[in-house]
Amino acid sequence: MKTFTHVAGLLINELFVFIYFWPICYFKYICLLKKSFKALRSGQKEQSQLIGLATDLSMLRMFETFLESIPQLILQAYIILEHNHRSNLQYISMAMSFLTIAWATVDYRRSLRQSLPHLNNMPSGIPTVIYLSYKIFTITPRILSLTLFIMLSIFSTVAMACIWLLGTIWAFLEETSFCTSRALEHLYRAVVGVILIFTFFNIKGENTRVHMTLYYIFTLCHNLAAPILLFLLKPESERTDYFLPILFFILVSNLMGLGFLGLYYSLLHPRGPGRKGIKEDGMEEMDGMKHEPKTTRLQHFLKI
Repeated sequence: MKTFTHVAGLLINELFVFIYFWPICYFKYICLLKKSFKALRSGQKEQSQLIGLATDLSMLRMFETFLESIPQLILQAYIILEHNHRSNLQYISMAMSFLTIAWATVDYRRSLRQSLPHLNNMPSGIPTVIYLSYKIFTITPRILSLTLFIMLSIFSTVAMACIWLLGTIWAFLEETSFCTSRALEHLYRAVVGVILIFTFFNIKGENTRVHMTLYYIFTLCHNLAAPILLFLLKPESERTDYFLPILFFILVSNLMGLGFLGLYYSLLHPRGPGRKGIKEDGMEEMDGMKHEPKTTRLQHFLKI
């Protein structure tokens, strides 16, 4: 019954992504191609506008990843752990899925910083690898712990809905203004709430040290609570071959992820004057935007 419920929910989610996000992505791709060919033919310099469109696409791909790939990954992990259906191919597939999800956040961050002239570009090489490691080692245990909660009880999805609601309310309180219509803006904030279930996402661009610290304290406690509650409420789970490895992995992976986070922001974060000489301040995906002029492309990010 649990598996049927998960599959039904996954199908509904896939239908939503297909109806809404694929047409938008297609529209953005067409716009980007048209403007690129136009710039090549006319010789006009429209680099900033093209980078802006590419950033829009990067954001939509990230939304699609969190709305489509993560539900599939949770279902796959649930089937492997609950029903003992596993193979090396499944492990490789899941590892690639975790990498893809983490890279979607890194790609968006890199694209966004490149599209904003008052911010320095995200350095390639080691800084990007460190940031990618931070995302991998915080998102992976998050997904596994939520899978354990679902194994514990199907009603744990209510708790996930509450986390989504809190993230969405935060987006509303921050009064984001990325879309040209109120309905799309509300949808954007709801999607941000989904992302916040799995990883931190700066939606406003102000200094987020306090928000990020509170977020990861909560997720660390929540992640560790999953195997502990599973052990207390389902003692037979201790005798399974996955319990101790997952408990160890959730603990170590969280600590490694937070370690990479601290390393990136203490030593590798591109601080200092931006490309227009504006001093940067803040953290995460849109950090430093509080110094941005009042009218920018980001105020109507999804021009649909």
